Amino acid sequence: MNKSDIKILCVDDEPDILEILKYNLSGEGYDVSTAKDGKSALKIANDKVPNVIIMDIMMPNMDGIEACEALRANDRFNDTLIMFLTARGEDYSHIAAYEAGADDYVTKPVKPKILVSKVKGLLRRSKKNFEKEVDEIQFGNFKINKDKYKVYVDDRSISLPKKEFELLSLLCSKPDKVFKREKIMEKVWGEQVVVGDRTIDVHIRKLREKIGNKYFKTVKGVGYKFIIEE
Repeated sequence: MNKSDIKILCVDDEPDILEILKYNLSGEGYDVSTAKDGKSALKIANDKVPNVIIMDIMMPNMDGIEACEALRANDRFNDTLIMFLTARGEDYSHIAAYEAGADDYVTKPVKPKILVSKVKGLLRRSKKNFEKEVDEIQFGNFKINKDKYKVYVDDRSISLPKKEFELLSLLCSKPDKVFKREKIMEKVWGEQVVVGDRTIDVHIRKLREKIGNKYFKTVKGVGYKFIIEE
């Protein structure tokens, strides 16, 4: 996909910030649209179905959290990457953002070059995932073969029990995305199976021991994500 085909929607109630975002992202060749609040963002998103949405949290009419929840409730935006860019840096704001379905969270002020780099990183990781065959996922020296239930790290073959493998496959399906505990439960154990919260923690601990701690990050109060080595 060419950069000109990648649609980015920037949402903020401060015109100066929107101007800076549009200037820098358009300068990279992306197709950039802007909105001043959550309600406007939903209208534009429904029309354009952007690849990336960069959104403030505190906005009039509809805040970023509400807009993100509305987007995530619509299957049309399953592949849309949502990044929050906000002045609020408290832990509960981070948790609320990830619970709403955000893929990343950046605290203002942020240098334009760093923001552009963040966007490129999200797009690169998303592209790596979607270009892989369904039965195999690979990132550098890390590979999962779903058909054989095998994991390879530095050409070392690792066998995993079924639930550990399914949990790992889920996290790897969208690297750097935070998977909420409820979603992990639903996807790996099923809605009809009742297991305790500690079950996920135990499986993550075992994966860290077998594969490497560096691949997994805990987002306190929300869930877990798989990290790609740069």
